[in-house]
Amino acid sequence: MAKIFQLEQHVADLIAAGEVVERPASVVKELMENSIDAGARAITVEINAGGMSFIRVTDDGCGIAPEDAGTAFLRHATSKLRDAQGLEAIGTLGFRGEALAAIAAVSRIEMITRERGASEGVSLAVEAGEVLDVSPAGAPEGTTIVVRDLFFNTPARMKFMKSDRAEGSGVASAVMRCALSRPDVSVRFIKDGRIVSHTPGDSRIDSCVYSLFGREFSEGLMRAETSDDAVSVEGLVSSKNAARGNRSYQFFFVNGRSIRSKTLQAALEQAYANTLPSGKYPACAIYITIKPSSVDVNVHPAKVEVKFVSDKQVFDGVYYAALGAINNSEFRVQNSESGLSPVALPQIAEQRQDENLKSAECTGSRAFPASGLWRENSNGGSRTISTGELFNTYSSAPPAQRDNSETQDSRLATQIPAIAAPFRVIGEAMNTYILVEYMSSVLFIDKHAAHERIHFDAMKAAGFEPMSQALLNPVICRQGYEDASYVLENAAMLDRLGFEVESFGEDAVAIRRIPAEIEISDAESVLSEICGELKRGGIAEPARRDGILRAVACKAAIKSGQTSAPGELGALAARVLSGEITHCPHGRPLVYEMSKAALDRSFKRT
Repeated sequence: MAKIFQLEQHVADLIAAGEVVERPASVVKELMENSIDAGARAITVEINAGGMSFIRVTDDGCGIAPEDAGTAFLRHATSKLRDAQGLEAIGTLGFRGEALAAIAAVSRIEMITRERGASEGVSLAVEAGEVLDVSPAGAPEGTTIVVRDLFFNTPARMKFMKSDRAEGSGVASAVMRCALSRPDVSVRFIKDGRIVSHTPGDSRIDSCVYSLFGREFSEGLMRAETSDDAVSVEGLVSSKNAARGNRSYQFFFVNGRSIRSKTLQAALEQAYANTLPSGKYPACAIYITIKPSSVDVNVHPAKVEVKFVSDKQVFDGVYYAALGAINNSEFRVQNSESGLSPVALPQIAEQRQDENLKSAECTGSRAFPASGLWRENSNGGSRTISTGELFNTYSSAPPAQRDNSETQDSRLATQIPAIAAPFRVIGEAMNTYILVEYMSSVLFIDKHAAHERIHFDAMKAAGFEPMSQALLNPVICRQGYEDASYVLENAAMLDRLGFEVESFGEDAVAIRRIPAEIEISDAESVLSEICGELKRGGIAEPARRDGILRAVACKAAIKSGQTSAPGELGALAARVLSGEITHCPHGRPLVYEMSKAALDRSFKRT
């Protein structure tokens, strides 16, 4: 008996629809891309109830001929592709002929359209993929499509839909990306009868960004561009002072198509590697123009991922465009502060370098060759050291001796026993590492990691209910449309953490209360990290709770680079050497140990 059967057409259509139409945002994205491909210069998107009950997309594009209106809703029906050779150089956003068929299979659709120059238009009604009516109609040039009751005939899909707020935020994000992809097209977005955004369509990236994100965000962006025979890159990247707490404001476009790409993301962040602190991410709107034959857009059902013939070419393009913007910004700042001309800067740099070397010689500092414990700098030179306050003592107790015959010369001390002998804090290196003389070794203790662990353990012992402080002026956090919605949906849980949040527009939240342990300046980045923990699926509740506590503890701890009093250093060292704490909350070790024997060998004393 046969076990393999061909699926009925309506079942196959529902399966295909599931690949393209995941939620209302998917519908809006596909319809807007069709409008752009139709040459529209103005697009209006309207939704109600998050888009589940009502979506309307209106454009002034070329319209659809009456004889083509019904065919447009058939699977694999398209005006953008003729044969297999066309797949090698796709120049349109849509090309598979699946979007309208997929949307129609799981909704009720009304379409009214008129070709440019035609005397009348056509009206069409489709339900669950079946055309119910086609008739002549008076209509403006262009196309209007209304989608009602999404997933009405697939109730199993309904249980995977989120709240109206979350789905509406997803639609807002889709509209924003499409609008940002084409600054030459005016896009208006109306949600529940209220205009959310409206781009001018004047072909200027900066004015498009301004209309979508506001003045504060747009003023923190810098022009970035570079080009060669293979790749052209232009757009805007954020200054180091306008970095974000997450990657939700990184937008990449290839030949007008909004995409996700780890390659481009890595290229951007590599350009900022020596500029931004940990936990901060650059924002960008970067537009890449490349030969259609050099990029494959047919690798993802929703066309949000692409493949490049040469990843290196596009990586280099984005990297050097962003790096050039950063360098130009720093040059302008330095030039304005010093009042020097561009020609004078290299000469002054050489002069200052000579002065620094002479100063080091006069103060008794020595430049050691790059060998042994001393490493070369990035420019190939040797590192200069000086004693500074290295021998300021915290405890005058003499170090005890011990037998080192069975210990390693230098290692990560993952387990420190309880204090068995006096120790002496002999200083702090780079405002980051506590130097401790303990028995016959020198210990390097990461003060931030140690303090972070102390905070983590204290908050966990307190039952996950930290004290909070009210803010005189709220902190406004632009989390992005979807993250802002997610934060608000978890407002009750955040309240238990000491955060009070409320809506502040479609893509932002206002923080009115924060845990007492963290600084106001860290509120946005902590909230971003918490949001990331909340969004992680498949994580047990205790593990997720610990992740949130780690985010708060990290910001509450002493920062690397901050000067600490001798008493603080001694107290932290005592907690570590007592064996009370051995790792930071993320699992990293707290101590690095170097024995006297290892130091003796480095100085050839053995």
